[in-house]
Amino acid sequence: MSGTLSSDGDTSSRDPFRLDRLADELANRESSYHATQRHSDEFDGEEQGELPEHIPLSHDDEYLTAEVFNVEEFLLARSHTSLPDLRAELRQYLAHLKEELVKLINDDYEAFISLSTDLRDEGARLGRLKQPLGSLKENVLESKQELQAIQNEIHDKLTKRARLREEKALLHLLLKISEYVTRLESLLLITSPEQSTKESMELNSTNFLVYPGHNDETSDEKFRGNRAKHLGRVSAEYTQLLYHVRKARAEKCAFVNEVQWRIDRVQSTLSSDLDQLFAQVLTLLTDPKGDSRGTELERSKWIADLTECLRTYDVLGLWRDAEDVIRREVVRPFVKKTIYPGALMAPPSPLVPHTPFHLSGGPDAMPSATPVHQIPYTPFTAFVPKQGVHRLSGSSSDLPQVHLLEDADDSLARLYNQLLRFVERDIGRLMDIAGKISMKTSEARTENGDDLSPNTDNGVGEGSKEFQILANVVWDELGRSIMDEIGAVVFAAGRPNEFRKHYETTQAFFRTLELLAPSMEAVEAMRRHPTYLAFERRWQLPVYFQLRWKEIVGTLEEMLSAARLEPIAPKDGSFAMPQSSATWIAISACWSSDIYIPELSHRFWRLTLQILSRYKGWMEESLASIETLSRAPPSGQQERVGTPPNPPRASTPGGDIPSAETTAADDASLRYYAAAIIDIKIMETNVLTLWRQVISMMMPDTSDDEEFQTEDALRESISALITFVAPLSSKIIAILTKRCCDGLLPVRSIPSQFRAMSNKRNPTEPSYFVSSILRPVKQFFAIGVPEGPGSLLKDVFLKSYSTEIFNNVTQRYISYLAAMKKTEESLKRLKKGKKSTFSLFGNTANANDEGKDEERIRSQMILDADAFGKEGESLHVEVDTNPHFLVLKEMVFATDPE
Repeated sequence: MSGTLSSDGDTSSRDPFRLDRLADELANRESSYHATQRHSDEFDGEEQGELPEHIPLSHDDEYLTAEVFNVEEFLLARSHTSLPDLRAELRQYLAHLKEELVKLINDDYEAFISLSTDLRDEGARLGRLKQPLGSLKENVLESKQELQAIQNEIHDKLTKRARLREEKALLHLLLKISEYVTRLESLLLITSPEQSTKESMELNSTNFLVYPGHNDETSDEKFRGNRAKHLGRVSAEYTQLLYHVRKARAEKCAFVNEVQWRIDRVQSTLSSDLDQLFAQVLTLLTDPKGDSRGTELERSKWIADLTECLRTYDVLGLWRDAEDVIRREVVRPFVKKTIYPGALMAPPSPLVPHTPFHLSGGPDAMPSATPVHQIPYTPFTAFVPKQGVHRLSGSSSDLPQVHLLEDADDSLARLYNQLLRFVERDIGRLMDIAGKISMKTSEARTENGDDLSPNTDNGVGEGSKEFQILANVVWDELGRSIMDEIGAVVFAAGRPNEFRKHYETTQAFFRTLELLAPSMEAVEAMRRHPTYLAFERRWQLPVYFQLRWKEIVGTLEEMLSAARLEPIAPKDGSFAMPQSSATWIAISACWSSDIYIPELSHRFWRLTLQILSRYKGWMEESLASIETLSRAPPSGQQERVGTPPNPPRASTPGGDIPSAETTAADDASLRYYAAAIIDIKIMETNVLTLWRQVISMMMPDTSDDEEFQTEDALRESISALITFVAPLSSKIIAILTKRCCDGLLPVRSIPSQFRAMSNKRNPTEPSYFVSSILRPVKQFFAIGVPEGPGSLLKDVFLKSYSTEIFNNVTQRYISYLAAMKKTEESLKRLKKGKKSTFSLFGNTANANDEGKDEERIRSQMILDADAFGKEGESLHVEVDTNPHFLVLKEMVFATDPE
């Protein structure tokens, strides 16, 4: 066998893929770009940092084990191997495969040959085994059929039994329904046409208590307490009936539809009896004469009956029915008697005293008055009562106490106080009991996860499965009556002051009424009620704001449109101009307690910014008009500070004296500029103080970013006003500098005065004009004088103004001295150029006198400069470090080199 396999070696030398031809064709190509390829390989090796890994051929090679062998992919995978090497590797792998095949055949050849020998005589044996299998198969199939028939019979019997069980349970359920209906009809004294006298007697002998007929008024008082409990037990039976009816209706039983009219009659009768009993108990508790007629024990029984009735209403889900009874029996009669078209014009009732109610604890229990509020209430403090808390005598300590409004001169407040007293006296206990019952039922419903109440959405308050007496009864009746009967007076916005008073009083009434609520859920339900929303929409707040806007802006515009500007001397931090005072009054009015309404906070905030912008515009117009009226005098009198033209001759110092018109115009400009700066500073301080103390507290709660944006808007408006301070200061400094320089003019006549003196002596004191150089600055800041335009600016601007004016005057002083020096040098050169003439007495004395005059002039200049420096120090000018003054001193101390 091995020899046969070895003979196939000749065929293995064939090359089905013609690798020999491919090798020959590619050999030439490899030799041509061998150098380039080697350089590229070296470059790639440097980039990669590793040599390609040689993976030998094996049975796990993905290219050799693929369903379709792809030559190109195989060659590209071994691109790093030359074709001759690849051919040798393939031939070696082929030889390895042949060796494995030969080895595999040799290993299994012996078992293959012995297979035919081992299977000899197996056919007869299989035939003998086949004979009994047929009969065995028939027996198995027959047994299987018999077992399947028995199983089907058992399944049918079980199905019939389950159906009978269900029908039996349904029949029991229908019997229970019939029994419940019959029992409830008997308990409620409803005559059933299908009920015999015997059955009626049997049902009446049960343990259930049957109360007397409806017409037996004498026994109502005796059995009233039992009636409440009896109706509670009937409601429990009725709830069970509804549960069984719901289950039977799910099975689509026709019997339920047949007895539905009887169930509806039971419900109607139960509701009617419960309403009648509840109305009787409410009448006894809220009757004005009930306190004198009923004892404490009786009132306790009535409250117990009231609690039992409310609990029965809650079990039956008839919350809206209970609210309708309360509305019909208690609230509506009082509201109709109290709220009518002339209620606000009626005189106060003598039964309602004006003095606060005293507590039962005596005079020591009288509450102290609350402090008077200086700012309006925010939407979050929400109009707390105007007076201290006044509690009604005899009220229970465990119930919320009423907070009465101040009703001295307000008919609306007196009306609201009557309503509050009524709610506390007649409805407070009722709301508290109903709230506790609803809370317990809600907790039980949450724990059980089911709801067996027969009615869940009946009447007003759809979807609310609890009592909402405050929202659906109290506020619904009060709100509708106020809007319908006295709404024309309460909501009238034509008189802003009265409208604001009514709005504040009504908001205080809201908050006080909410204090009587049994829980926060009741307060939220009242605020969501349609009547509450309609009531809030009746307030014409935009109309009120327009009237206030017209009032505030009209007064402000009337003042800003005044043609004349007459600054006044401010005192005690007041404004210097009436226009500024009017602007501040307008801003503060927006946030005053007599005008501001929390719901209009955004409108009043915008009006505040608009007023500041209008004040800025007025300031610009006023500055432009002042500049037009106080234009500079004729060009011959104008001089630029710091770069003066050539000074006039020393012999004509009076040519630069300003005219009376120019002086008056400058005085008016100084007064206005100083007043404008004073008002801007006061306005900045007042507005920022108003923001910190009032506006920021009254604005609605917002995020930190929005609050910063609001404050930034206010500060931006104030910054626009602050920008006027710099140009106004420059104008003030220019006028004061010009006046100080006018006082410096006599310095140019000092040399001529000393040469013309007959009594020539050395100077010992400064010149007369030195003390008057900076006098305009002192007069402006009221230094040494009673009043001055800038007296209020002294603490802030004295040093800065004085330093700049001192520098400007010092520069002018230096320019004058420089001009005088040039003049003296010209005279000296002129004298030297003249030929000396014969004199009998000679000219030696004249030369000596000339030298002494120059020394005297220099001494006078030094005294004047020192005195000028002391004047600057008195104005808080740092003279010792002032560069301009140091230059001045160097100039006056310098000696002539000749």
